[in-house]
Amino acid sequence: MPSDQRDLTQLLGEARRWFEEGLSAAMAAAGETPVSPTQVQLCSVLDDEGTTVSELARRMGVTRQTAHQAVHGLVAAGILEQVPDPASARQRLIRRTPEGERAHRRARAAIARLEEQLAERIGEELTGALRTALETPWGPVPR
Repeated sequence: MPSDQRDLTQLLGEARRWFEEGLSAAMAAAGETPVSPTQVQLCSVLDDEGTTVSELARRMGVTRQTAHQAVHGLVAAGILEQVPDPASARQRLIRRTPEGERAHRRARAAIARLEEQLAERIGEELTGALRTALETPWGPVPR
């Protein structure tokens, strides 16, 4: 790779920030409760029926403490709630409240608009190729 060329991790990070900033702006314009990028990521990996904090941490690639802090802030904002896990008396599931469901639908619509804007800017063919590349299994992480 030429020394003046940015690596894929930098480019993917910038692309993620583009979406995060666009989503944040759209949600703020709609009067939604502000959330951090970590909280947005947590909401994006949350199952509809609920997910344990441990599983959320694993999916996000963060510590349980980081996931728990993000959950705590979203519970305080009324977006998430903790309920008993019917499969385990020791665990609790994190799930969206009715307010959280409404905000989630609005966020998904905002992301769809961002994807449309991206396609307008770089073309549908490149947008489709990007999606295909990211949806293609990359295999296990090299060790």
